This record gives sequence, C-alpha cells and structure tokens, in this order.
Amino acid sequence: MLARAHSFTIEGLEARPVIVEVDIRTGLPAFTIVGLADAAVREARDRVHAAILNAGYEFPGRRITANLAPSDTRKAGAGLDLAIAIAVLAASGQLPHPAFDNMAFFGELALDGQVRACQGTLAVAQSARAASLTTLVLGPERAREAALVDGLRVAVAERLEAAARIACGGPPGRLPSAPRPSTRQNAPTGPDLADIAGQQHAVRALVVAAAGGHNVLLVGPPGTGKTMLAQRLPTILPPLSRSEAIEVTRIHSIAGQLDAGDGLVTRRPFRAPHHTATTAGLVGGAHHGSLGEVVLAHHGVLFLDELSEFSRHAIEALRQPLEDGRVAIVRAQHAAVYPARFMLVGATNPCPCGHAGEVERCRCSEADLARHRRKLSGPLLDRIDLLVHVAPQRAARAGRRPIGVGPDERAVAQTTSAQARGAVVKARERQLARFADQGIGANAHMDVKLVRQYTGLDARGEAMLCSAQERGLLSVRGTHRTMRVARTVADLNGSERVRAEHVAAALAFRPEVALGSALAA
Repeated sequence: MLARAHSFTIEGLEARPVIVEVDIRTGLPAFTIVGLADAAVREARDRVHAAILNAGYEFPGRRITANLAPSDTRKAGAGLDLAIAIAVLAASGQLPHPAFDNMAFFGELALDGQVRACQGTLAVAQSARAASLTTLVLGPERAREAALVDGLRVAVAERLEAAARIACGGPPGRLPSAPRPSTRQNAPTGPDLADIAGQQHAVRALVVAAAGGHNVLLVGPPGTGKTMLAQRLPTILPPLSRSEAIEVTRIHSIAGQLDAGDGLVTRRPFRAPHHTATTAGLVGGAHHGSLGEVVLAHHGVLFLDELSEFSRHAIEALRQPLEDGRVAIVRAQHAAVYPARFMLVGATNPCPCGHAGEVERCRCSEADLARHRRKLSGPLLDRIDLLVHVAPQRAARAGRRPIGVGPDERAVAQTTSAQARGAVVKARERQLARFADQGIGANAHMDVKLVRQYTGLDARGEAMLCSAQERGLLSVRGTHRTMRVARTVADLNGSERVRAEHVAAALAFRPEVALGSALAA
C-alpha cells in the first residue's frame, strides 16, 4: 500500500517542500530511505521504528520503501521524521489516507515517540503557507515561531500519538502561551552611552550612523574607548519593524541561534566575531548551507574589533555585502545568495603598537606601518561612511574631575542611550515616511537615483562637494555616501532640505586625509 505526507527540508535560508512517499509490500523485513538523504535523514529509520512501537502502534514487518521527492533535492536534518512515521502508519492501514493531504508534518522523533522541534520552523511555516497547505503539525517548543505566519493553522503535537490524532481530524494540543510583552523595544538595555567620558565627535558619529544605518570606522590608540563606543551602539538603534523582525527570526531560527519559545526576535543583531575569523566564517560557505556572520548580522550590526588584525582576504570579502546588501556564495557543489544588509562598525589602532604620532612611545618601523596600512584597502575604506579618529582624553589636573571629562564635556558625558535613541527613532520615522514606496527604510540603502531625488543640495553644498572631489578627497562612491550622511544629518536636525551645514558635517565624518595621516604617523 502507498501513502504520502508533506514535509520540508532546509536548504540555505529556504525551506524546500518534500513529499514523503512510503510503499509497503510483502517480502523480507527491510526499511529503505531513498531520495538524496543525508546521514541524519537515513538514521530516521531507527528513530521512526522505535517511536512507532513505543507509541503503541504496530511496525510493519514487511519491505518498506520511503522515497523523498523530489529526488534531486538534498534532504538534510531530522525534521522529516514525523512525516515518515505518519506515512508509514497510513501505508500500513493504521491511519486513514488521504485525510491529511492538506497538512504538513515537521519534527524530530525521540525514541519514546516525543515530537521535538527543529531549526528553521519559521521558514517551514512560510513555505507551507506558500504551498497552500492549511495545517502545520509540529512540536510545542517552536509553535509560537510558526504562529507568526498568518493564514496557517499551527497544530501542536507533543507525541506521535497526538500527531496521528490530528492527522485523523482530531484536536491539536494547546499552543504554548505567548511570552509576556517586552519593553525592550521601548527602552534600551545594556551598557549606556552615559558611561562614555567625552569623545563628543565619536558619540555624535554613532548617533548619525544609527539614524541612517551607516558604516563606521573608529581609529585611535588603545584605551581611548573605541570598543566601549561600539558596544553601546545597540542601545541607540531603532526597533525592528515587523517585516525586519520576521526576516531576522527566520535567519536565526535556521542557524540554530534561537532558544525554544523565543518567538519573534525584537532586538537588532549585534555580531562581534574574533579577529581570527576566516573568510568562510564571515561570509559563509564553509559547507553546504552554512551562514556567515554577515548574514547573521542582517538588519543589525557587525562589529569587527581590531579590524587590521583580520586577514586581508576576510576583510576584502566584505566589499560585496557592504555595497549590495547581499552575499553570493559560489562553491564547487552549490551556489546561494543570502541577504546581508548590516551596519559595519570597525575599530582599529593607527599602527601595530597603537601609538602612532607619539614619538616617545611608538616603536613601529616604516615597514610595519606600510604593512598595517595595506590591511585596510582603499576600496574598503571608500565603503565606510563615517571615519572617526578617537583621540585620548587628557586630564587637566589630578583630582580635579574624572579622567577624560573636561569642563566643556560634561553634557556629552551625561548623554544617555535613551536620549540618543529618541533622536534616532525620530530620524528613522522621517526616512520610513520618505521611502514608503521605495522598499527601503534607511538613508544608507539609497541607490544613486534616490540619492539625487532626495538629497538636492543648495549651491554652497554643491560647491563643497565639488571642491572635495577636485582635491582628490572623494571618489564618486564617496561623494554619494557623503550625500547619504548629509541627508541623515538633516533628518536628525528635522530639516526637509539638505543644506550646506549638513554637507559640512558629513564631510567632517570622512577625513580620508586625516585617517591616512593617523595610520601613517
């Protein structure tokens, strides 16, 4: 007898539909799974066998063949266990068929018949809805994640017996209660900007970057607060929109970065890989379907501390995602395109010892300085919107005031993340209203056409940009990025028009000559 059940397998960021066909015939007892299955799927034979028996059903003592169609699609993971078990029960006459033709089954089976949740539940739910299936049967741990998809009935099954009952038209288990409403979207959590003593220029740069989604590079000696500044950036970022939150949840669910029961992700990702990370670790592709840090940072922040210590190949691999907001992985056995729209925040020392410009302390040779400069190529720096030199804060006199806080810097030191976030959210709201029909949500995502449309400059502003280009300070790409930053500065100031002072502020955040001097001093 032949029976079929619907399920899904995860491939990259997609959930591919799989039809589980089970045929049972007389012959020597055997259980064969065909259809380009990986080791985890092939091992389902033993899990399904034990789960069916421990659930109180009879396991057929005949020849069983399970085909996973389409046969040219790789099947990976244990999520097919439940569908295989249901199809075996139906093919052996223990369940009516085709009573569950409009259902999908997704879950791993424990040996005692318990249904366990699997990674990628949200992607599976979205694909089930797109395939016009009405019901998704799965374990309770990630049921709330699947319930984020509108128009799909989520049926909770704690055990195989419950899944069989649902397949026969019985009631599902109770959906886990929703987590208590969180205030994380309305109030920043974690380290506060108020902890930063001084560094007015750098604090302002962080606010501008968060308001427009721009890339930032912090350059300065050790101990000047570069890492402290970057770690406080998440507390001033705007909340995720629902569509962004679903994208982030989908990615982190597939990558196994979500705890069971987390539901919708509400905070923007903040990824901070170690400087020994490989190129494959940053952009993905280490093996089939692997996701890199740039993908996990989608709609969030990728912080690369000690940027100059990363390998040259790894840093240069960031060019495409920084420019296009996506990363294309091409390997001998597979190719995939993943979303990678993130803010890059880098921190680096001006030289290997970190004290360039201080004659008494710096001991770097010319060769050391040249090697250090080559780590950060011109094309990569051209994709950075805000280049900030973080200078050491000097104390006026011992015992007078906290180190790093001068008499004119107290207001900056008291700037809180809540205050900065309020300004950032207002600026983002202006951008969302402006780009309502464009499919983007931040100034950093504007293409050349949108830059020209929404960043009309006055005569003084045009003259300033032309002068910077003539002196070789800006490339064409750098000019467009400067205009995007100027648009963000205008949004922070509540101005509909980009004025000369906004362009001047944007140019102050692109000190290519100053950066080159800092790295070479």
